[in-house]
Amino acid sequence: MSIKAPIVLAVDTSDLSTAISWVKATNDIVSVYKLGLEFFLTFGAEGVKAITGNTDADIFLDLKLHDIAHTVTGAAQAVSGLRPKFLTVHASGGSAMIRAAADALPATFVTGVTILTSLSEKDVADIGYRDNALDSAVRLATLATAAGARAIVCSPLEILAIRQSVGDEVTIITPGVRPADSSSSDDQVRTMTPREAIDRGANFVVIGRPITQFWQHGPDAMRARAIEIAQQIL
Repeated sequence: MSIKAPIVLAVDTSDLSTAISWVKATNDIVSVYKLGLEFFLTFGAEGVKAITGNTDADIFLDLKLHDIAHTVTGAAQAVSGLRPKFLTVHASGGSAMIRAAADALPATFVTGVTILTSLSEKDVADIGYRDNALDSAVRLATLATAAGARAIVCSPLEILAIRQSVGDEVTIITPGVRPADSSSSDDQVRTMTPREAIDRGANFVVIGRPITQFWQHGPDAMRARAIEIAQQIL
């Protein structure tokens, strides 16, 4: 494809050679690769370098840091050499923690995670949030961006309200999307299609299994599926 789609591909696998193969199969389609906690704890910095060595796409290091400010500063500095485009922190960690991450990684888009898309309204209430998922996500996004976060992760159902709250300069990344022809919502509760999420104001959509499950049929099948979904968005 001549233009990469605003897709963040979730590289969720415990096999590094498979991860590299996924990248090679989709490198001209996908804009960002998401490397999560399991990936990082399994392969470490060398695993990240193995991915960056096979793509010119940006890296979304999804570690969801959540600790005291001093510890988050050290953690952010520890991954600075990997030069991730995005690094996630839990917005519920508070202003000082978010600011610590942003100060430690000025070239990275520190990304505030609001309310996990796997949580239902009942889950949000059970955890102890005073407001519903929408209002809680807006509150957390506003707090995070005021503290220096340059990107936000939120459910597609919260995009419009968060965009109105944080403005156009903030990057919004949304998981919880499923292609219109997908029959499963997996572990996501608050979902919509990728095209709907982009139309509402998301900059990127996170997609994993709807693409990577096609790997079982070979790299060409996975690539073809990635192109299908990209064409639904572009």
